[in-house]
Amino acid sequence: MAKIKKGDQVLVISGRDKGKTGRVLEVLKDSDRLIVEGVQRVTKHTKVGQNDRGTRTGGIEVVEAPIHVSNVMLVDPETKKGTRVGYRIEEVERDGRKRQVRVRVAKRSGKDI
Repeated sequence: MAKIKKGDQVLVISGRDKGKTGRVLEVLKDSDRLIVEGVQRVTKHTKVGQNDRGTRTGGIEVVEAPIHVSNVMLVDPETKKGTRVGYRIEEVERDGRKRQVRVRVAKRSGKDI
């Protein structure tokens, strides 16, 4: 189970965007990186071309670049500050069978994430 998932609100704790918060748009598991909305924005030059209608594409655009997962911290839903992530095991009964489910918990406030 990943500590940070798509859609989570995170706080950047190091780098040039330190102190900014944003929502996780994508998680890149193989390289331990995240794409966070409004963080690590870089200019990208794309090759000029044409589509079938004849309109021109390409030029200079600003996009979010990946940031390493160790440089961000999950935002606590209660205090709106950075927090570490813990887990709590709950017993859930479904269709007459008991199962154990891991639930993500904010270490700062103890609330479910």
